[in-house]
Amino acid sequence: MNGTDLPSLLPDLLPRLWAFALRLSGDRHDAEDLVQHTCLRALERQHQLKANTSPLSWMFAIAHSVWLNELRSRGIRGRTTVGWDDALLEVVADPNARTPETRLMYAQIIQAVAHLPETQRATLLLVAVEGLTYSEAAAALGVPIGTVMSRIARARRSIGALLDEPALHAVEPTPSRDVDNELI
Repeated sequence: MNGTDLPSLLPDLLPRLWAFALRLSGDRHDAEDLVQHTCLRALERQHQLKANTSPLSWMFAIAHSVWLNELRSRGIRGRTTVGWDDALLEVVADPNARTPETRLMYAQIIQAVAHLPETQRATLLLVAVEGLTYSEAAAALGVPIGTVMSRIARARRSIGALLDEPALHAVEPTPSRDVDNELI
């Protein structure tokens, strides 16, 4: 492990883990269950946390795995549509942005993200919302970095198409960019 005790780290990790779980599941009750199951699994397997792995990235990976297992057990595959409520909008949206136009834009973006396939949505949340690098997101999701890049590109195109914003879906990552430091 990173030379630290996971139980002592959990209080600092919980707010970001909770926010990720809420965005991933779209439901407060599911998010609570997801955080509980994630913490339980992490504590049971804390010996598997490698010294060069961020505890937060590791917890995100566990949360994503637990969530996928939950979706499979519910029989939900491929595209999932999440019903977002106003309380979630307040969590995600900038509280300083008070104009009706800005609120409408946030609501449209949240709705567009909710309509993404699960794999794209989880990848987008890790990179754009949680601030993980492409490499960290790839490690958390257990996929190659190229898969993260293509999921982000497809998510951008899908969101842009849903919002009818050509600029959003025209942007593609290029090999000359530093992908580890690029946010969408």
